[in-house]
Amino acid sequence: MKMRLDMNKIARGLGAERLGKITASGGYFGAVELAAEIEARFRVPPTGGRPTDASWTERRLVPLAPRTLKRLEAIARNIGAHERVRIEPMQLAALLLEKKTEEVGEREAASLIRSDKRADR
Repeated sequence: MKMRLDMNKIARGLGAERLGKITASGGYFGAVELAAEIEARFRVPPTGGRPTDASWTERRLVPLAPRTLKRLEAIARNIGAHERVRIEPMQLAALLLEKKTEEVGEREAASLIRSDKRADR
């Protein structure tokens, strides 16, 4: 079993002060951050099976465009090849959905819906 790092203890030991979380948005550093989050959060359930986040208790069907699923599959494959972390495409989708819903405000979400409606016309 891997030990979890205590970032506060590390910062104190280095004489540093933690000011907040920095997030990478994309590219190599974004992929490394995503792989680290997968490693930190995903655990094999006591009953066995695929590693997952234990806090994910809701199960829903999410409709996707074929190109979106292909993109998720490609990203999951790339993460697995470069970071040696196995993640399924829909686990990746759940993780990305969780991260983005924390970042998007109600106004921004409403503007996305309005712009989608305009595109449908």
